[in-house]
Order: sequence, then structure tokens, then C-alpha cells
Amino acid sequence: MIDFFLAEPQDTDLLGHWLAATRPPHAVVQLQGDLGAGKSTLARALLRALGVEGGIRSPTYTLIERYPLADGKEAWHLDLYRIGQAEELDFLGLDEDSASLWLVEWPERGAGALPPTDLIVALAIEGQGRHARLTASSPAGQEWLQRLPQGGDLQALSVG
Repeated sequence: MIDFFLAEPQDTDLLGHWLAATRPPHAVVQLQGDLGAGKSTLARALLRALGVEGGIRSPTYTLIERYPLADGKEAWHLDLYRIGQAEELDFLGLDEDSASLWLVEWPERGAGALPPTDLIVALAIEGQGRHARLTASSPAGQEWLQRLPQGGDLQALSVG
């Protein structure tokens, strides 16, 4: 587990860049936190760092947004806040092998219908900033955490 304090909006961008720079070839990421905690902001920063151009929309009403990546696969950003049952995901046509990166907001609403999680990113409002706790939930997630800076001040780090 790694904890970060994201004091400024650019800290969230920097964390997104670090996650993109160190990600495994295939990963499922749960983005947890209350409304306004920064889940979509972090997803947007990560996708930008992966080279996604153009608009990156929150999938609040569409449930899923798909973004082409350089590896020929896709990154999927899902927001499951509005689904009633995990079975509703069957109608989205999600083929686990088509996406090399899954970013899932409100993952508990899709329990049992999602692929196994590699990394859990829990975000919480803390004063004027955000607290981010990253927890591995698979061997790939553990290796991912080992490639990240081990907490502290992201401002003092540069993505390289």
C-alpha cells in the first residue's frame, strides 16, 4: 500500500502520469471515493499521459468511454454509479481481452461482473487537497506498486 497527499490539482495529474508510466501491459484499476473525490480527474490524467488526445469525458451517463491506445488495444473508463445490478454490464458488450486498461469508478456496483482487480485507488477529500491510497490486489498490481515512488511529496518527483 502507498499513500500520497495530493495538495494541488497538478499533483493528481502527476500521479496519473506515474501510473501511466509504470503500468503493466494489462490492468484493471478500481477508482474508489465519494462524489467529487477526484476519480474522473485521475482517470483523465492517466489517459492523457497514455497519449489519448481530444475530449476525455466522464462516463457518468454513458457508463463507458473507450479510448484507443498505442498498443492497438483500448483503455476503458467505466462509471457504474447509475447501474442497478451488475448484470446490466452484460449489455455493454465488454470483452475482457479488448481492453488493456480498465478504469472503473463505483466498482462495487459491478461486483461479480468485472475482471479481477489489480490496483485499488481510494481517493478522499482532505482539507483543500486529496488523499490517495493505492493498494495492490494481484501480483501484477504488487509489481506496479513497486515501480511507483513510495509515497510522500509528488511535487518533489518527476516522471521519467
